Amino acid sequence: MKIVPIVFTFDANLLLPASVCISSLLMNANEGTFYDIFILHPESSDFSQSSLTLVAEKYANCRVTFRKVKNEFSESYEIRGITTTAYYRLIIPRLIPEYDKVIYSDVDVIFREDLSKYYETEMSDYYFAAVDTASAIRPNIQKYVKEELNIDHKYGYYYSGNLIINSSLIRKDGLMAKFYELAQKKFLYQDMDIINIVCYGRIKPLIPAFCLTNYLTETMITRRKEFLKLFPDDVIEYSLQKGIVHYNGPKPWKEMCVNFDVWWEYYRKSPVYDDRFYFDFFNNYKGILHNISFKQRLKLLLNYFIYGRKK
Repeated sequence: MKIVPIVFTFDANLLLPASVCISSLLMNANEGTFYDIFILHPESSDFSQSSLTLVAEKYANCRVTFRKVKNEFSESYEIRGITTTAYYRLIIPRLIPEYDKVIYSDVDVIFREDLSKYYETEMSDYYFAAVDTASAIRPNIQKYVKEELNIDHKYGYYYSGNLIINSSLIRKDGLMAKFYELAQKKFLYQDMDIINIVCYGRIKPLIPAFCLTNYLTETMITRRKEFLKLFPDDVIEYSLQKGIVHYNGPKPWKEMCVNFDVWWEYYRKSPVYDDRFYFDFFNNYKGILHNISFKQRLKLLLNYFIYGRKK
């Protein structure tokens, strides 16, 4: 049996997407994979009698441990509705001392494959392994990294929503003290900027399948030739078909967005599915589809073309 430790951090506001996210993780586990799940949450949240217990009861291939985190980042910068729980990932090496390497994931995510192969990633001298933002073909990101973060974009600029964390090396090199210090500053992308600054040149690049964001999906589809400069066609196709879908922009349980149908597919399969919530969402949106822009219609059509094809 392969034990894969994975950590999530969120508060009560994200209970529904967290339940669907973790359900998708367990649905796609290989027969020999056991997920040791850790949920880090603020003291104000209590999940002991929540829908997460339904998820844990349904699947035998997991253990779920809840750990309260004190208000260590209560004074840290918040922006775009992202709360201080986002900073918890920075101190996972201390909060989860049981493991020398763990996977971290946001909960606005749908898993579509087993994660054991990612967990086996050789980390050597890297602090994290993550997916680049396609910075090599994004002049605006290159400018941001240089002017706002004061680092060179040549090593990339990485998403922090899905990470492989080399906890033992982070503890050994004392990086958490640097994380704490920078958490007091007003970075636009908060923990993501902090990780890229502190770990500059020590983040191992992974294929887009490990963190298939809204932006990466759109770019692979609408700017395929440019993306081929970064990854071969088979990697792009694999990422679109099997990648960890990360809704780092619009949320599918609130509005239509790229890959929204993937989220709703897994929601319907999850133990927290509610007929009324499903009906109300689509009933509210049935008239909107007639009024959306051509660009938005194109995104929906492209999305359905990819995921509607016979596998």
